[in-house]
Amino acid sequence: YCLSQFDLADDKKKALKREVSQEENAIATAKDAIATLAEEIAALEAGIKMLDKSVAEATEQRKEENAEYKELMASDTAAKEVLGFAKNRLNKFYNPKLYKAPPKRELSAEDRIFVNNGGTPPPTDAPGGIAGTGITALVQVSAKMLRRDAPAPPPETWDAYAKKSEESNGVIAMIDLLIKDLDKELTEAETEEKEGQSDYESMMKVSAEKRTTDTAALTEKSSIKADIEAELEEHKEHMASTGKELMATMKYISSLHAECDWLVQYYDVRKEARTGEIDSLDKTHAVLSGADYSLVQTKAHSFLGRLA
Repeated sequence: YCLSQFDLADDKKKALKREVSQEENAIATAKDAIATLAEEIAALEAGIKMLDKSVAEATEQRKEENAEYKELMASDTAAKEVLGFAKNRLNKFYNPKLYKAPPKRELSAEDRIFVNNGGTPPPTDAPGGIAGTGITALVQVSAKMLRRDAPAPPPETWDAYAKKSEESNGVIAMIDLLIKDLDKELTEAETEEKEGQSDYESMMKVSAEKRTTDTAALTEKSSIKADIEAELEEHKEHMASTGKELMATMKYISSLHAECDWLVQYYDVRKEARTGEIDSLDKTHAVLSGADYSLVQTKAHSFLGRLA
């Protein structure tokens, strides 16, 4: 009984120790995986935060660039109108064929009836805008762009007129050059605006795709981390219960030792005593059956006598 119980208990102890060792390895592996996932999750969160910040900064920059572009377009367009007005005024006196008269006022139905009946057309409203030019945009024109005031009426003498004409042609050429420069600046601004908008849209597309990918990866890793954490708790609980069972087994083995060590220690003595008792019983039975053992000296040793 004792030997079989010792074998069974020892086998169980070894099996439980293996389970505890396996659980310890599983717990260590789970902890390493959780630590790795935590670092990856932190990196993804930081990356998404930086991406959002760069997108916000790029959006703010694009707004500023667009505002500057619109301001430049309005300023240069207004400057072109001012220069065009000045050039047309010069042409009125020095190049009448190139002069463009303002559009005639469109009379209302009542005014046309009145004029057709011999009435006087109503007076034309004075042009508004900057200095009566009809240009409403407020622009700052440098002295270099407009060095001269509006031209004076043509002089009476031909020589003076010719001299003034040459000067006016030089001014008109300068105005044409300024308008050309403005057109070039407007074209470049439009090109830069289109390229800037295109680059911004491309960046937004790439950033959106990256954010979607990183967010999906973050969700997946967070889910995996949660699963491993749950498994870790299961391993801890199983190791705790296995440890308790191992302690109970060790305690049982200890009780077996307390119960069986004495029996195992005196097993040979008890076996010899038992053999002697059986032999004495056999001889006694033979005597009773008529056998003669007078010449044989027998000595029975009881178990308690051996102990004495």
